[in-house]
Amino acid sequence: MVDKINLRTFIIIDNMQPQYAAVTGTVVKGDICLAGMAQLYIEIEPGSSVYKLMDVALKQTNVKPGFQIVEREYGEIELHSFKVGDVKEAGQAILDACSLNINDRMKPKIVSEQIISNVDPYQSQLINRDNRYGSILVPGESLFIMEVEPAAYISLAVNEAEKDSDIKLITFDPVGRFGRMYVSGTESEVRNARNAAIDCINNISGRE
Repeated sequence: MVDKINLRTFIIIDNMQPQYAAVTGTVVKGDICLAGMAQLYIEIEPGSSVYKLMDVALKQTNVKPGFQIVEREYGEIELHSFKVGDVKEAGQAILDACSLNINDRMKPKIVSEQIISNVDPYQSQLINRDNRYGSILVPGESLFIMEVEPAAYISLAVNEAEKDSDIKLITFDPVGRFGRMYVSGTESEVRNARNAAIDCINNISGRE
């Protein structure tokens, strides 16, 4: 049994998309994740509880660990497998250890979202200099940026956006107070990505 946990984020990604998996694979510290894998992403408070929960998942299931992060306020766990059943089993084992269910997670909210059309060359260079993991933003493309809270939910939004549209993943950040995603492409495809990401976030159940 684990001490009282504030379950901020609990998400299962059933099929990691190629760009999403590639960017995620550049930042994980443990087992590399690949496109087509399923993924479990959990964000909790207090952060140091991730160690016990990771122990529970690894000893009881067949998932592989990508990372366990303890930052200033929260802790995060990433686990993955080619079998979605393994990931679901790991998630349930963690929930059981905390005496929680999925509806005890926080419901995400969209903090901001915007589309910038025909991105200026100077602005694209500023964004590219900050980006270390994804694609290059080309001047003239459209750019969609979204922020959510809690941060880790942005991972699911990015993956769903890639499923539903032909876009480039510039970068995303699921750690910290807010999660952010940046995707680019044609105006129509970026709008498709926007709709998929917003629908994804709005359809996640949880406590207010």
